[in-house]
Amino acid sequence: MLNSAELSKLLDQTQNIAKSVGAFIRKERQHFDVKNVEHKGFNDLVSYVDKEAERQIVEQLSVIFPDAGFITEEGTNTTRAEVYNWVIDPLDGTTNFIHGLPVFSVSIALMEKEEVILGVVYEINMHECFYAIKGGGAFCNDTPIRVSKAPNLAASLIATGFPYYNFELIDRYLATLKSLMQSTHGLRRFGSAAVDLAYVAAGRIEGFFEYNLNSYDVAAGALIVQEAGGKVTDFSGGKNYIFGREILATNKSIHQEFFEELDRIWSA
Repeated sequence: MLNSAELSKLLDQTQNIAKSVGAFIRKERQHFDVKNVEHKGFNDLVSYVDKEAERQIVEQLSVIFPDAGFITEEGTNTTRAEVYNWVIDPLDGTTNFIHGLPVFSVSIALMEKEEVILGVVYEINMHECFYAIKGGGAFCNDTPIRVSKAPNLAASLIATGFPYYNFELIDRYLATLKSLMQSTHGLRRFGSAAVDLAYVAAGRIEGFFEYNLNSYDVAAGALIVQEAGGKVTDFSGGKNYIFGREILATNKSIHQEFFEELDRIWSA
């Protein structure tokens, strides 16, 4: 098992990888042509930038920790290891990137069996690197971060992500939005779940919820929220938020109130 010194070294190296790949993505955005967009499915977009960014990340992570396997969005490497696995989203916010909207990120997490022990989210446009290791607190650009102290939903700003291809639960989703519009400071949709989670950790928003997400969207950010003093569950209040395709992350103070409102609507 990794000791604390080894994990800290991996964290530093992972940050450097995220930043270097982020610089590549930022450079490609300057002359990106929408003709290079491919469709993995309905409204599920990808480009050579996503693929090349992931290739670079996998290549560099393989050097610094060759014993770990991979869970990747673009399938560059799908070989899983028994104990340690990297969980990678090379460009979280691809649709924003394609349209030139400045919220997209690199997200890299390391899991030890079923537990996330390292997380890095690098927001490329603002040059903000959010990171944490299990039990070590959360940081942004070397400055400690904490969740906000807002006591309830009425004092909170909430982020979410809109469904873009699976609309089976859209009525429940719209009912949730209607409720939150009337009971909070407002709703925001940034377009990168990893950034949403990082912003909860940094106290810029009080809560984030979304369904139909993948492990690589949330693994790093979920750990950063927890290490910043927040709380993360699935919509049932359980722990299946990495692979369960639904997540509720808050500053902890509003979690029970937020959960009860979600449960009222989603279990109806």
